[in-house]
Amino acid sequence: MGVDRQSPGGPAEKPTAGQGRVVDATALPVLPAGEAASLDPAKLPVGVLERWPDGGVLTTDAESLRRYLERALDAGEVALNWSRKSSLWYLLFGLACCAIEMMATGAARYDFDRFGMMFRASPRQADLMIVSGTVTKKMAPRLKLLWEQMAEPRYVLAMGACAICGGPFHDSYSVVKGLDQIVPVDMYVPGCPPRPEALLDGVIKLHEKIRREKYRATWKA
Repeated sequence: MGVDRQSPGGPAEKPTAGQGRVVDATALPVLPAGEAASLDPAKLPVGVLERWPDGGVLTTDAESLRRYLERALDAGEVALNWSRKSSLWYLLFGLACCAIEMMATGAARYDFDRFGMMFRASPRQADLMIVSGTVTKKMAPRLKLLWEQMAEPRYVLAMGACAICGGPFHDSYSVVKGLDQIVPVDMYVPGCPPRPEALLDGVIKLHEKIRREKYRATWKA
């Protein structure tokens, strides 16, 4: 719908369908913030309430309202993803020699804290599970239980060849042939063991994945 306006020498004319969406925005005046509400609608083109600094216009039709809300939600989603990627608290899950490299990454030389990452001993306070080391079939149910206790959204990083595919113990009867057989894995860091720089690179790539996430698309599905 659009704003009714008085035509010269006649009654008010109602805009037809599609007139509420103004195509030519170059002829619109640039309105200071807050001034649009005090203007007489008869002085503006059909359906136009306000012009945005980037050239877009806000009109009274439902499509413009939808676009306005989409922009607001997009901005909120960007801020939400930025805050989440900048405060990844990780659950300590050191199982073998790769855990020594993970500890070194959290120490002063490489300093996980500069990414806003602090280790937690409780899965209910953790966003990321770093599985570093060999996962045995006896440990697998405990690992899955801790993963299920983590709040959504949650992420899993498989660190080292043993966590990824079993590593040098691949043919052992007691070793799980890959962490992805137990829980979904978001990032793999190969190596035996991977150095702290490799773990930092994997975390930075996980940050990029979080930054690109679209929650509204998931909710609509």
